[in-house]
Amino acid sequence: MNLPNKLTVLRMIMVPFFLICMTLGFHGHYLAALILFCLASITDYFDGKLARSRGLITNFGKFLDPLADKMLTTSALLGFILMGNDHVPGALWVAFITLFREFLVAGIRLSAVADGGKVIAANMWGKAKTVSQMVAIILILLFQFIGEAFTIDDGLFRILELSGTCILWISAVLTVISGTIYVAENAKYIDYKN
Repeated sequence: MNLPNKLTVLRMIMVPFFLICMTLGFHGHYLAALILFCLASITDYFDGKLARSRGLITNFGKFLDPLADKMLTTSALLGFILMGNDHVPGALWVAFITLFREFLVAGIRLSAVADGGKVIAANMWGKAKTVSQMVAIILILLFQFIGEAFTIDDGLFRILELSGTCILWISAVLTVISGTIYVAENAKYIDYKN
C-alpha cells in the first residue's frame, strides 16, 4: 500500500475517535473533536497531493478516498443531529440530503465497476461539496468550543452558531448540485431496462 492510500486509511481510522470526542460530554470535547477533524481533513489534502505529484494514483485510492471523506463528514453530521436543532438547525435534513446523494453516487460507482471495471474518481463538484462540508464542520465545532470554553454574549454565540449552520446549508446545496452533475455525467452506468 502506497503512502497516499495509507493516509486515506488513517483518516478512516480517525473517524470513530472523532465521533467519540464529539459526542461524549467531557470538558473540552469540542476542542478535541475539532483537532481530530482538522487532522483528518489535512490527510485528505495530502493523500491527493502526494498521489498526483508522485504518480501514485491507484484505483484503490480513487475508490477509497471519497469513501473516507464520506465517513468523516457524515459522522460529523450525525454528531450534529445528536447536538440538537437548537445548536445546528436543520442538521437532520442536511444529513439526509448528504446521505441520499452519497448512496446514489455509490450505487452508480458500483454499477460502473460491475459494468466494465471503470472506477469513477470524484469530480470538481464533489470536491467542492466535500471542502464546503469540512469548512462548515470545522466552524461549527470551533463555535461550539468557543461557547463552551469562554463566557460570551448569548446573542453573539447565536450569530456564530447560525453562521456555521448557513455554511452547512451551502454545502447541502453543493451536495445537490454535485449529485445531479454526477448522475448526468454517468447516466450510462444506470441500467434502466432491468
